Amino acid sequence: MELLRLIHGYILPPLLPVPLITTPLTLITLVLFVWSLAPALKGEVRPGFVVWVRVTWLAFLLPAVTGVALALGGLKVPSSTDVGGGLTKYGLPVDAKRDGEHWMYAVFALLSLFIIEVLIAGRILDRKKGLRYLPVVTLFLYGVAYMVARVAVFPGNSVTGG
Repeated sequence: MELLRLIHGYILPPLLPVPLITTPLTLITLVLFVWSLAPALKGEVRPGFVVWVRVTWLAFLLPAVTGVALALGGLKVPSSTDVGGGLTKYGLPVDAKRDGEHWMYAVFALLSLFIIEVLIAGRILDRKKGLRYLPVVTLFLYGVAYMVARVAVFPGNSVTGG
């Protein structure tokens, strides 16, 4: 169980003064966003980009699978877990709603990755037209990846400060 927690809760050391890159998933999705600008402008997808999308899938699925295993074991995100005195392990107020938000953002990430695959394949939209939306979807995916980590640590607006 401890190995699952280690894999699921891995965070990167601060790379920037502003915490925009907190987990491997946020770093990988940020790179994907920047890289998605080229296919959107050129109207074609190179094999390297497709490989990076597959790396993003792996970066998402590894914590997702470990998170499901931890949830089946009865654990919740740290921001909704009371370690005593109404505080989390980070010393912040407990917010029970954050566990549900963590799951919601994980589902948004899954949907975003699916939409990226659809845009790359050109199945619903013409490929050139669909690739124009690629940066929007990848930026959304980055925001979702950021929020997955944020809601696991910080309480939301439903907590009254003490």
